[in-house]
Amino acid sequence: MTDAQIKQYMQRAIKVAEKARGKCSPNPFVGSVIVKNNQVISEGWTLEYGSDHSEIQALKKAGKKAKDATLFVTLEPCSHYGKTPPCAQAIIDAGIKEVYIGIYDPNPLVKGKGIAMLKEAGIDVHYGFLEEKIRTQLECYLCYIQKERPFVTLKTALTLDGKYAAEDGTAHWITGKKAREYAHQLRSENDVVLTGIMTILFDDPRLNVRLPGNYKQPLRVVLDPYLKIPVLSYFVSISAKFPGMVITSPDNLQTDKADILRQKGVKIEALETKDGHFNLHEVLNLLYKMNYYSVLLETGSGIAEAFLKEELIDKIIFIYGAKILGGTKSPLPNLGIESIYKALYIWKTSCRKIENDVVVTAYPVYHI
Repeated sequence: MTDAQIKQYMQRAIKVAEKARGKCSPNPFVGSVIVKNNQVISEGWTLEYGSDHSEIQALKKAGKKAKDATLFVTLEPCSHYGKTPPCAQAIIDAGIKEVYIGIYDPNPLVKGKGIAMLKEAGIDVHYGFLEEKIRTQLECYLCYIQKERPFVTLKTALTLDGKYAAEDGTAHWITGKKAREYAHQLRSENDVVLTGIMTILFDDPRLNVRLPGNYKQPLRVVLDPYLKIPVLSYFVSISAKFPGMVITSPDNLQTDKADILRQKGVKIEALETKDGHFNLHEVLNLLYKMNYYSVLLETGSGIAEAFLKEELIDKIIFIYGAKILGGTKSPLPNLGIESIYKALYIWKTSCRKIENDVVVTAYPVYHI
């Protein structure tokens, strides 16, 4: 098989994997393509947690045609029993003769064991294809495994001159309808949407996904050290239908208000605070232990700045609306950077247009 063909089929596996984005965590979303006689005979992508992995889907669709075929898969097949049997064994049993793997799985339960199992069965195994592209695609999963915390994305809507609101506080709407739909899509692709109590008090957001179709709903989380959240807020009122959690200090766990919130469907978790602030590493560790591997920050400047100062924001998405406001409403007014020589650098910057709005995606570089 030529290098061009290998690249073509791996790119197809990457594209197929996108069908599972945001739908299968804490499993990684993976794509598989089975090829025989230079023809694609089946494709598969990871289903919801506890269901088939991408390789199993592709093998089921291929049936007996899988014998002596070639498999392309973006991530190393698993070799252990978890919610499902090991994919490596299924590949062997199906009679696949050759496997091309995008990247190793750093999960200690896998980490080369899947490749070893395939090789021991006499299958030709090749790995290391389109690695940068696949690592970016699986950035949340890789962060979860390697850093043992969720991947954190800061998302905010801004005017062209970088303001999140007018001086009178109005902000609806900075961006157009299609850009707002994209923001809802981002919610569906992340396990958690996190905000602070001040955003709840000022904006009263729902933080759920409101798009037509069957979209996964994230866990909505509010950092609320003094349990100030109004019981009549949108966040609380929809918590019986859309999962919601408030993180507060231990002193508030046994209060009447906490009981009312629980009755309305809100989950209450407690973490210690210092001077009214949570340790953000502990917040992420709590979510990590709950098997959430991606967090979307939709919050005000205080929490956004705190995450940045702790070097906990992995990706930034700024959605620029085609408006200019002027004024002082900057999204990061107190970051504490006083010189251009101390600026926070970013890399892997990309831009895309959504109608008349512009989405800028970038990655902070904390140490050069």
